[in-house]
Amino acid sequence: MTHHSASSRLQNIFSHLSAPPQSSSSVEPMSYFDNVPQAPADGILQLSVLSKADSNSRKVDLGVGAYRDDNGKPWVLPVVRKAEQQLAQEAGDHEYLGVGGLPALTNGAQKLIFGADSAAIREQRVYSIQTISGTGANMVGAVFLKQFKQPTDAADAANSESVGNHRNIFETAGHEVREYRYCNYSTLGLDIDGMLSDLRAAPRGQIIVLHACAHNPTGIDPTAEQWAQIADVMQERAHFPFFDCAYQGFATGNVDRDAYAIRLFVERGFELFVCESFAKNMGLYGERTGCLHAVVASSARVAAVSSQMNRLSRATISTASAYGAKIAGKVLQDPELYNEWIENMELMSARIMDMRTQLRARLEKLGTPGDWSHVTSQIGMFSFTGLNLAQVERLRTEFHMYLTNDGRISVAGLNTGNIDYVAMAIDNVVRN
Repeated sequence: MTHHSASSRLQNIFSHLSAPPQSSSSVEPMSYFDNVPQAPADGILQLSVLSKADSNSRKVDLGVGAYRDDNGKPWVLPVVRKAEQQLAQEAGDHEYLGVGGLPALTNGAQKLIFGADSAAIREQRVYSIQTISGTGANMVGAVFLKQFKQPTDAADAANSESVGNHRNIFETAGHEVREYRYCNYSTLGLDIDGMLSDLRAAPRGQIIVLHACAHNPTGIDPTAEQWAQIADVMQERAHFPFFDCAYQGFATGNVDRDAYAIRLFVERGFELFVCESFAKNMGLYGERTGCLHAVVASSARVAAVSSQMNRLSRATISTASAYGAKIAGKVLQDPELYNEWIENMELMSARIMDMRTQLRARLEKLGTPGDWSHVTSQIGMFSFTGLNLAQVERLRTEFHMYLTNDGRISVAGLNTGNIDYVAMAIDNVVRN
């Protein structure tokens, strides 16, 4: 073999080894992520995408969980604008907050939820940490309880109609999630007997997720008497209350009334968690401002509980975001701004109540089959209409109305410019 032929052969071998692999349409390349399945679609997010893609002039978006004014536009609370202007004049910095959050927010939020005269606060039995809105509070609380719950095999129980993210959060944190009955589909009111029966039948020491007010998605809240019954059974069964409070002051326009259930449970001696969000009642949706509150039996327990909550927060977000906290903290701590905030919430709450009244009146005037009294007996941003999936799909395809598959509507999406059209459309799909 000549030197030239040997050299050529080596070149051919090198070329072959360095050549990119030939792709084959019949063989999928291996991936580290081959075992990752497609996650179930989020119904709310899907609905938002469909609504935004619809350019029809009659479109009505009743899916969005955010307040809209009577022109269908986002509304920045005037008090929030004032707080922003004050912050701008103060020429503050962008330094990190402490791991527990901004004290002006956490201290103000404590008093808002439990009351300024709360014995639990006075006895230093409450610890509050700033979170990424209510969802972040739920997640920190869920992870904490996964690590420290008693009994260790306790499950989380959410009501069967609870907002879907509760299940998502607790399952992601590693909990088994069970359901208890909540909605009576015959009356579209509370199934108090079913709820109490399920809470009584559950093993002792379960974690029970409760909506403090303005239940999402149904708008069905227990009465004061029913809350007392719920507390009785939970005390009897040593269940742990896990309150989610996203609508304080927004539901009725009265912050004390909307905190009734939480304060009742604290007065009854429960240890509990409260997740608090300022998205709805201050309109700080994108600022992700909230708190997780822990109420413990003795101030001696606060140091350990707070250290673990801080550790979990540090591991997930390091420190909470500052801008929304500074706005909310300023509103909560300044008496003049606080009073204006109450007025802003009363305005939002009153508009939603008026839309409920008008929708019911129009449906009854049209003679729409069925009883529509639940529209006004329910409370808060959402209403469980009782419309079935086929009717919802017709509203979407024929009338360009967007609501969730379970028939939930955001009452904040109604206004004087679309309410006649909405009533007519509902009447059409129910009647036909």
